[in-house]
Amino acid sequence: MRRPKPRLGVALGSGSARGWAHIGVLRALERAGIVPDIVSGTSIGALVGAAYASDRLERLEEWVSQIDWWEIIRYMDVRRGGVEGERLMRAFGERIGDARIESLSKPFGAVATDLQTGREVWFQSGSLLEAVRASIALPGLFSPVRFQDRWLVDGGLVDPLPVSLCRALGAEQVIAVNLNGSIVGRHFGERPMRLLRSSPLLGRLSTGWQAVLGNLHGRLSPPEEPRRPEEDEPPSLFDVMAGSINIMQDRITRARMAGDPPDVVLAPRLAHLGLMDFDRANEGIAAGMDCVRLHLPLLRDALNLAEKPE
Repeated sequence: MRRPKPRLGVALGSGSARGWAHIGVLRALERAGIVPDIVSGTSIGALVGAAYASDRLERLEEWVSQIDWWEIIRYMDVRRGGVEGERLMRAFGERIGDARIESLSKPFGAVATDLQTGREVWFQSGSLLEAVRASIALPGLFSPVRFQDRWLVDGGLVDPLPVSLCRALGAEQVIAVNLNGSIVGRHFGERPMRLLRSSPLLGRLSTGWQAVLGNLHGRLSPPEEPRRPEEDEPPSLFDVMAGSINIMQDRITRARMAGDPPDVVLAPRLAHLGLMDFDRANEGIAAGMDCVRLHLPLLRDALNLAEKPE
């Protein structure tokens, strides 16, 4: 008697703007005849995974491929606690739609973090948009989400690569897409500084940073003075924040995968993309597709899959 094919899951990791690579990975897998049955995601991985599980990946790809930097700024509805995310989620909902997670064509789960206890929160039912909004609530950028008497923030704080959730949803084999390889030492880059110059209000990323950012903004056009060597220049606030997030997510990802290893890890080459480069989706998508193409023979071997006929 022939054994049924193991249920295949894909775990889509966090990584901010680098997450558009998930679109390329999913596209390339399907072209190779490798179609995941189950999807889990953290942060940007939850957003892309939600579109995939809703059969709306093509609509998401069309949107993000055309988005520019100033359109991204327009989605940033700044309030006292940071970017509310309402405009972004409204735009996402217009293209993807909201639905009950349990009604999707594929089992789907998203990870968020309970700000009070530090525990991970799994969304496996309820509103799809609510789950995505909680999972992408990166501290210092997006304001936290109130859910069932708890404040929730980005799932990448506790589980940047949700392999365990993918298995809990029923996956017997898991492909993990890790966006955090080779990111330690990477920075936000110049764009957040240009953003501050263009709109001081957007400097209010969180209440705790308002005074610091105010001083920083006041020093963006300093009087002429001798420049120090580049290596002696202190990192900007944004570089410190980006570097800290990168280190944290890299170390947590390594620890989580050691405890619950996936069957296959795909790590697109994304070191050239910054956390805020959301308008460079085409580069991220291409990197995701290249990663699958380069590793396809090993992928088939690890999953014991026959080659797709031409």
